[in-house]
Order: sequence, then C-alpha cells, then structure tokens
Amino acid sequence: MSRSRHHNKQRYRSLFLSDFHLGSRGCSPGPILDFLQSVQADAIYLVGDILDLWHGGPVQWGDIHAEIIETLEAHAEAGTRIVYLPGNHDAALRSPGMNFLSFELTETALHVGADGQRYLIVHGDQCDARILRWHAMTRFGSRMDALFRGIDAWLRRRRDVSETERTLIQLAIEGINQLIARGSGYEHRLIALASEAGVDGIICGHSHKPALRDVDGLTYANCGDWVDSLTALAEDSSGALQLLQWGAEPAAVTETGTRPAVAKVRA
Repeated sequence: MSRSRHHNKQRYRSLFLSDFHLGSRGCSPGPILDFLQSVQADAIYLVGDILDLWHGGPVQWGDIHAEIIETLEAHAEAGTRIVYLPGNHDAALRSPGMNFLSFELTETALHVGADGQRYLIVHGDQCDARILRWHAMTRFGSRMDALFRGIDAWLRRRRDVSETERTLIQLAIEGINQLIARGSGYEHRLIALASEAGVDGIICGHSHKPALRDVDGLTYANCGDWVDSLTALAEDSSGALQLLQWGAEPAAVTETGTRPAVAKVRA
C-alpha cells in the first residue's frame, strides 16, 4: 500500500515512540505511518511494545504494517540512529543474541540531550506492581483487550461508526487500563530508578498515559502510545522536550509550568 510522502518534514534532534502494538487489533497503523513519514530525526528511540507478540486472536498484519517497518529502515539508511528497547509485549527481543534489522537492541539506554540533561530510557514494565509483572497476568490482559476490541470493531461495522469516533467500549478499555495499573506509584518507582542511576530524568512508555512533568526534581516523560493517545515525545535542537499528538487539526501549544504540554501535529 503506497501512501503520500511528506516533502516538508518536521525535523527533531530525537524522537521517542512507544507502544505501537503492531500485529494487535488495537494498533493504529495509519497514523503511525503518516507520522513516521512526516518527520526526520538524528535519533529515534522505540521505547517498547513496538511489535505485539502476546496479543490474543489472529495477527492483524497487512501492507501498511510492513510499510511502517520499511519506513523505519529508510530512516536508518538515511543516517538516523534507531534504538529499540523491547517491552513486555515484545520481550522475546530481550533475549541474548537477538537482533532486529539494523536497529540497536537494548533493554535500557542513556540519552544525553543537547542541553546536557541525562535521561534513563526504559519501557517501564520493570516498575509495574509485582502482580502485574506476572507472565500470566500480561497474557490474560492482552487477550481480554483483544476480545473487547474485536467486539468494538464488529459493532462499528454493524452500526457504521467510523474508526475515529469514540465508543463506550473504547472508553471502558481506557478506564480499566488506568484503574488496574500505573498510578502515581508507578511513576514514583520510575523516578526512584532514575535517582538511583544519577540522571536528570526518565523516559518511558508502557502505561499508555502520555506525560511530561517534574516529579521530585526529576523529569518524568512518558511517550504515550499509538493505540489510544497517538503521542510521541520529541527533543528539539536546544534539548527541550515536548509531547506531540497526532491529529487531524493543529492546535496551539499550551504551557504547564515551564514545560510545553501537548502540541498537535497533522499530515
């Protein structure tokens, strides 16, 4: 499937993206591909769960999914450093000796910003509550998510509801995800990890809850996901971090303290 190419690409020093969940029903391949084709960066960090090897139900894979991988390869061939940090849904890539295309595979990484700030990068499942780190819990949650998203897709077809219109099932899935996991305790465990590493902040994914804020004097940055929020974290040439949200219409950047909150971007 060939899609339109972007001639005026937005350039960033670094991009951090997580939770594509390629292969699962919840993945949004169209926005992922459009975003990747609209940007350039010196480095792209894939912060886990890019491939979903644990989802329930049949694999959702087509030409557009393959084009996402091809576009990432094209970035690498053009000189972009691509670092892939596997998450819990693609944990098989954490095994010793594994490789994935020409990308760097590592469970943790250190990123030094243009302003000298140092960030520990992890997917984030390392700081889940103990019960959520159980293999069986992750598999069960993945299958329940796939089941409800399958029902949602069937109802959308029956009722002629567009993919962009939010439904009660979609809202329920988001609510359950926020309820069972990753509240302030999750964030503070990640901040503690950054503090122990002696860095200025942490960049993660996993929770599907985009965030960019100061916690206990350190930066907590969560890339969000490409199932529901469609967000990425970007670093500009000065080292400033910003959350980007892919959407149909541009929106003005808002301010929260000294940090830009979320800027919408579009094709």
